[in-house]
Amino acid sequence: MRWAGAGVLAVAASMAGCTGRERAASLPAPPAGRLDEPAVIEIDLSRGLPESASASLFGPPSGRTHAQLVQSLRALSEAEGAKGFLVRLGSARLGFARAHEIGRILGDIRAAGRPVVCHADEYNNATMLLAAAACSKLWLSPAGQVDTVGIAAQLVFAKGLLDKLNVDVDFLQVGKFKGASEPFTREGASPEARQSLQSALGGLREAWLSGIVEGRGKQELREAVEDGPFAPEDAKARGLVDELGDLEAAIEDAKKLSGTEVSVPRFGGAPRDPSLSRSLVDVFRSISGASTLGTPHVAVVPAIGGITMTARGMPLGSSDGIGERELGRIITRLTKDTSTKAVVLRIDSPGGSALASDLLWQKLMRLREEKPLVVSIGGMAASGGYYLACAGTKVLAEPTSIIGSIGVVGGKFAVGKALAEIGINAETVAANPDPERAARAAYMSALTPWDEPTRARVLASMEAVYDLFLKRITAGRNLPLETIAPSAEGRIFGGVEAQGRSLVDELGGLERAVALARELAKLPADAPVEIEQDDGGLLELLAGGDETGESAARTPDRAALKERAREAMAGALLPEWLGVAPEVGTFAAAMAPLLAGERALTVLPFAVTLR
Repeated sequence: MRWAGAGVLAVAASMAGCTGRERAASLPAPPAGRLDEPAVIEIDLSRGLPESASASLFGPPSGRTHAQLVQSLRALSEAEGAKGFLVRLGSARLGFARAHEIGRILGDIRAAGRPVVCHADEYNNATMLLAAAACSKLWLSPAGQVDTVGIAAQLVFAKGLLDKLNVDVDFLQVGKFKGASEPFTREGASPEARQSLQSALGGLREAWLSGIVEGRGKQELREAVEDGPFAPEDAKARGLVDELGDLEAAIEDAKKLSGTEVSVPRFGGAPRDPSLSRSLVDVFRSISGASTLGTPHVAVVPAIGGITMTARGMPLGSSDGIGERELGRIITRLTKDTSTKAVVLRIDSPGGSALASDLLWQKLMRLREEKPLVVSIGGMAASGGYYLACAGTKVLAEPTSIIGSIGVVGGKFAVGKALAEIGINAETVAANPDPERAARAAYMSALTPWDEPTRARVLASMEAVYDLFLKRITAGRNLPLETIAPSAEGRIFGGVEAQGRSLVDELGGLERAVALARELAKLPADAPVEIEQDDGGLLELLAGGDETGESAARTPDRAALKERAREAMAGALLPEWLGVAPEVGTFAAAMAPLLAGERALTVLPFAVTLR
C-alpha cells in the first residue's frame, strides 16, 4: 500500500473534474444462475474488483464490480447446489477494504461447512488478507510469491523544486494534523502529520495482522507475515499457504473437497468451456470457408517477443509480445480441441517474466500430455523463451538460433537521489517502527534503494525461481539435473552446441517441425495446418484473410493495401528507432515487467542482433 503526494493528487483531480462526468448506468447484480447439478462455484478476481462499472466503452464489464460480487455471493451462498467455492486471485491488486469484506463473506460460507479454496499466482498484503479470512485452503503457483511485507505510506515533498522555480505557495490550514499543504510548504513531514499518519497506519496494520492470524488460526503468523517476500516453499513452510500448484490443480482439489465432479464459473472471467471462447478470427475464417476447424489438423502457435503476464500490442494489430493471459488461453483451448491433433509452438523470444513463463510452461506440459507438442526455435529461445521451449515433446532449432541463458535477473530502479537533486524529497513512514521492517514495507518503491537485509530476501526469492527453472527443464527434457546444470547459469549457445548439450533434439526449421508433428500425431503428410494468432488483428480481417500465394495472386491490390495499411499503422504508433533496431525494442519489452513491479525475470540480459 502506497500513498504519494496526496495534495498533488487533489489539485490534479480538481482541475480534471471541471468538465463533469456522465453518470454510469446502474447495473443489476448478475444472477446467481441455476445449478443443474452439485458444483464448485468459481469466482475470478484476477482482473481486479472495481467499485463501479465505468461508463467508458473500455470500462470493466458488467458483472465484475464489488457491489455485484457482494450480492452474488449472498445469493450463491443460499444455492442448494453450491457445494464449494474456488476463488481465483491471479496477481490481482485489490483495495484493503474490499478485500476484507469479500474475505468476511466467504469466511461465513466457509464457517457454514462449505469448502472455499483460493489460488493465486502471487499473494500481496490485500489478497493474503482476503484469502486468510475466506479460504479453508490456500494454493500458490510454484513460480509465484507471497509478497506480504508490511504497510507503509510514502510522502513526496516538492517545496525545494517550487522554491527553485520561484513559485509562491500560499496555503492556509485549519487543524494542526491536517498536513495537506505540506507537500508544497515543507521539506518533510511535520511531527503532527507524522503522528497522525503513524497512528492510522498502526490501526490498519493491526486489523490486517489480526485478520490473517485469525483466518489462518496460526498465532505465529503475526511475527512472520511482515517478513516477506517469501518464495513458494518458504511460504508453505511458514504456514502462509497450504499447497503449491497451478489453477487446474486447485480446481480439482476444490472439487474433491466439495464431493463433486463439476465446477461452474459464476463471477468474473470468461467461460472455461473452450468451445465458447473461440476468437473473432475463427468466426471470419468459418464464414469464408478457410477454417479447418473440425478437421484433424496441426496447429502452429507463434510465440514472439518478450514474455509478460498480459501482452500489450498495437491497437487493431497483432500483439508484440507473449502474454500469459493471451497465449495461455490459446494453449488451453488447443489442449481440449479434439480436432487439433498436434501443436507446433514457434518461439522467438529473449524471455521476460519468470512468473508468466512458469504459468505457460505448466499449460504447455498439460497440452503435451494430450497430444504431441513440437517446439520450433526461430531466432532465439533464451531464458524465459527456453523455459517455454523445454516443455516440447521434441525441440528443433536452426544452427543459427540462440539458445540457453538459463538464469534469473531482477531488481528495480530507485530515483530518490535523482529527485533530490531537483528539490523533491521523499520520506517513508512505516506502520512498524522497527527500522528493518520499515525498510521492507516499501521495498518495491521507486524512491528508495534496498537495504542489505531486503537485498538478501530478494536474492533468496530469485534463487528459488532459478532452482524451479532448472527443475522445469529437467522435467520437460526428461534429463537428470547433472546433465542440465553445466549449461545453466546464464550461458548461451548456438543451435549446434545446444543440440550437443541436449537442450534441443534436432536441427531444422518450421517446415521440419510441422512434418514431425504430423508424424508424431500419425496424420497424413498432407494434413492441414491451422496457424493460430497469425491474423494481424482487425486490419488483416478487413483486408482479406490469409496470405497464401493463391489469395495474393487473385487479389494483388488487396495485398498491397494490406502492406500499406500495416506500414502506416507501424509508422504512426511505433518510435522510429524501433525500425532501425527492433531487437532493442524486443529487449526493452522483455525487461518491462520490472516497471510493473515484478522482482524476478528470466530474460537475456542484453539485446542480440545477427545480421
